[in-house]
Amino acid sequence: MQFISETFIITLFAVAIAFVIAVLVLPMLNGLLELKLSRHLLFGPMVLLFLTGVVVGVTLLAGFYPALVLSGFNPIEALKNKIKAGRSSGISLRRVLVVAQFCIAQFLVIGTLVLISQMNYFKNKSLGFNKDAVITVPFPGDSSSRTRINALKDQLLQQAGIKGVSISLYGPADESGWHSDFEFNNSTKPVDFGASLKWADPEYFKLYDIHFVAGGPYKGTDTISGYVVNETLIHKLGITDPKQAIGKYIMLWKNKSLNAQITGVVKDFNAGSLKDAIPPVLMAPWKQFYAKLNIKIEPRNAHQTLTTVETLWNKTFPEGVYEYQFLDKTIADFYKSENELSSLYKIFAGIALFISSLGLYGLVSFMAVQRIKEVGIRKTLGASVGQIVYLFSKEFTILIVIAFAISAPIGFYFMHGWLEGFTYRITIGPGIFCLSIILSLAIAWLAVGYKAVRAALTNPVKSLRSE
Repeated sequence: MQFISETFIITLFAVAIAFVIAVLVLPMLNGLLELKLSRHLLFGPMVLLFLTGVVVGVTLLAGFYPALVLSGFNPIEALKNKIKAGRSSGISLRRVLVVAQFCIAQFLVIGTLVLISQMNYFKNKSLGFNKDAVITVPFPGDSSSRTRINALKDQLLQQAGIKGVSISLYGPADESGWHSDFEFNNSTKPVDFGASLKWADPEYFKLYDIHFVAGGPYKGTDTISGYVVNETLIHKLGITDPKQAIGKYIMLWKNKSLNAQITGVVKDFNAGSLKDAIPPVLMAPWKQFYAKLNIKIEPRNAHQTLTTVETLWNKTFPEGVYEYQFLDKTIADFYKSENELSSLYKIFAGIALFISSLGLYGLVSFMAVQRIKEVGIRKTLGASVGQIVYLFSKEFTILIVIAFAISAPIGFYFMHGWLEGFTYRITIGPGIFCLSIILSLAIAWLAVGYKAVRAALTNPVKSLRSE
């Protein structure tokens, strides 16, 4: 009962401190995950019941076995420090616990490295258009506002900090959009796939630096005067040479007024998230459905330029609400959940490595006490400090390698499955696993280095002194 009571007190203090920390870091968690969790949630009956279960469960798991072993010691042998029973099994249990801890830690490290690599891949991969220094500004959709949008466009183009302006329904990469089937080359039947529809004026292609592989933009009219398609669309139609698509007709919704020629074929660009494959894209001018301004600005005087844009917009639409967003921010929001997951993985991997290092420190401390006479004899026979440190380091290095051998295939399996959800993804190479094992070993050596060196520097006379 004494040992169980001591364990209970330690666990109770730990849970109390953890509860205080949870209250303090809750605002940070809300900011990280953009949640609105209240501190009152931590005082709810379910949380308090859970914490009670933690105290009872940890007390029994952590206190019962040591209490059972220690209460069974022979008093005379215990006073003579000759306890040998359970030593082998005790070390084996510690080894199992250390391996289990580092399995979890290395799994989280591998997962974190894969997440970071995938997010970096998203940030650096070419999307097929230039998203830098472009803001998108929605405008009112009523007919009166649409008559004023061209005047606003002309005013914006006269400003020194603005490099280009285009009007469209969506940006080049947008998770919302129109999708429709269509008829090709005056056929009486629609093709067997649909296309992503993007309504935009001709300046759209220059502003976003979307390259043509054949033909050119359509005319700057208010209604559909021609179509621009991407490479994926013509390839799905069975056309290998983009030039052969120029002049062919496309008609939407069996409406003859929407029957127009293909004027150009653009190089494929990502019309949405990199999680998905590039869809067939069909573009045309249609003023009736335009909803936003695309404005490319000079990065040097961005603040002044944004103020100018807001002033001109408010003069044009005094009844509207001005808001803008940088396109690269819009694209980054596609991967918001993955970035949040990456942040959580970093935190949990750090915590797991810290706890694992505590387990290693406990193992080395135990070994130092159990092998104190062995260390004294080795030093008397001429062993150096480095050799003694190696004696201790070898033990936990083997355990970490065993943990890595278990966690690496598990980590590969789960992270490979996670990557399968992305059309564009990295390949999990050996570098990630090498970095994981090196990081784990480095942290472990730092954790136990002090104890190992201290044991190696102990005076052998004290170590070998009899009781």
